[in-house]
Amino acid sequence: MRLHHLWMVALLMVGVLSAPAYAKTIEYNLTVERLPVNITGTPLKKVTVNGGIPAPTLRFTEGDEAVIHVTNKMDVGTSIHWHGLILPGEMDGVPTFNGFHGVMAGETFTYRFPLKQTGTYWYHAHSAAQEQDGLYGSIIVDPKGKDPIQAERDYIVVLSDFITEDGDEVMGNLKKASDFYANRRLTLGDFFNDVEKRGFDRAWTDAKHWGEMRMARTDLADVSGYIFLVNGKSPEQNWTGLFKPGERVRLRFINASAMSFFDVRIPGLKMSVVQADGQDVEPVAVDEFRFAPAETYDVIVTPQDSKAYTIAAESIDRSGFAIGTLATSEGQRGETPQPRERALLTMADMNMDMMMKDDPDMEMTPADMISGWAKTGTPEGDKALSYADLRYAGIQKDTRKPQRVIDVKLGGNMERFIWTINGKKFSDAEPIKLRYGERVRLSFTNETMMAHPMHLHGMFVQLENGQPAEKLPNKHTVIVPPGGSYSVLVTADQPGEWAFHCHLLYHMMAGMMNKVVVAKFDAKDMPPPPETPSTPTSGGHHAGH
Repeated sequence: MRLHHLWMVALLMVGVLSAPAYAKTIEYNLTVERLPVNITGTPLKKVTVNGGIPAPTLRFTEGDEAVIHVTNKMDVGTSIHWHGLILPGEMDGVPTFNGFHGVMAGETFTYRFPLKQTGTYWYHAHSAAQEQDGLYGSIIVDPKGKDPIQAERDYIVVLSDFITEDGDEVMGNLKKASDFYANRRLTLGDFFNDVEKRGFDRAWTDAKHWGEMRMARTDLADVSGYIFLVNGKSPEQNWTGLFKPGERVRLRFINASAMSFFDVRIPGLKMSVVQADGQDVEPVAVDEFRFAPAETYDVIVTPQDSKAYTIAAESIDRSGFAIGTLATSEGQRGETPQPRERALLTMADMNMDMMMKDDPDMEMTPADMISGWAKTGTPEGDKALSYADLRYAGIQKDTRKPQRVIDVKLGGNMERFIWTINGKKFSDAEPIKLRYGERVRLSFTNETMMAHPMHLHGMFVQLENGQPAEKLPNKHTVIVPPGGSYSVLVTADQPGEWAFHCHLLYHMMAGMMNKVVVAKFDAKDMPPPPETPSTPTSGGHHAGH
């Protein structure tokens, strides 16, 4: 009897140990509502989630099931896109895609999806300009077991651009006049300074060409007047993360701004970049990095001194900083760096092949062949992160060469503030069709004088950044420099309808968006493949990339 009992216990234990591990369900309730927030000293009604800006951090473990109930207390529809997460199309959160109609006014919608990855991600509205107005937050997916990235401290650093106007009002102003916010134009004094540096003939010729194109060398950003925030706090409010000397501190940088590129540095500290867009990379030691709206970088710093270090994220147009502090006690504050000199665009930012074709007599000085956008002001001897530095931490599963190439031309009419992909606004464009499982190269050509961070929903792309095929890094957002080009590879392994757009919010709203459909298409439904795949283009004159 005793032996029989032990045998039954043994069978029971085998059954328990061999049973599948069930995913843990993690639930969140998010309420979207227009409420007063006080960031500028004057309460302003903005789009809040659970009463605040930014929205709450959502934390999961790989393998969990996310169940997120979104209640809309506004009088207009809303939506949330889970940026960078691999999930079913109907949960991706873009209205009109995959049968999703948004979260209607007064209603609750439940998003439900498994967590198939680890890393730092974020979420934001995909309705009108609600992302600008405050609907954005962070997502952290921890690995099962021990995290290969070890740190004693772990901080999320959400950067954003806050403006007193409503986002829809900003868009209306840009449509009225694309230079509505251009309040830092070159002056006559700037022209005479140029004459002193390069001589009258060259200065006058350049000024004439810019005038004929009705463009300005100062157009690094479409919108000015922003207050730049760290985790919802202004520079004066001074977000602070604590540390003890010698500790490894992980900083999860998320650019949740609507329109702002940042150059990020921590004077006195080297940073080791360990993740890009939530994906592990082989560590890269840098002094600074530039990143675009929607990009994320995780870095490790190890401060040795018992003092305050300033986290300084300077906007690319040098109009201000997002400022935070690493300190050994609350109330400490480091020095804010002096603003760097604002770069000016050059003819090299203007698609030179096209311009030389239009004006064969145009002479270019060597200085004009250097991109102004690429001038970050990095001190000599310091290291700025480049896309070419990024190497996937591991071995890529799909190292196939592309079966075809899709050209993606980024264009626009600056005067009318219309932005396009392959010459068409989203409302006029046919979807891009990808056959399920195929390997494709997306070859970007930027025919405009502004950088565009291009984001493909639903799948990661691999940068063709000069690394071996098995080491190409994953990204969900890729900067294509002004007048330049870049190429990426994508494996179409997620069926559905996926948004593909510039992540400068007002560029997307003005037309720079398309739909990518991944399905088991018949041959007759697909465009004929090119005879041979074109040569990958990586880099152009991409600043720091």
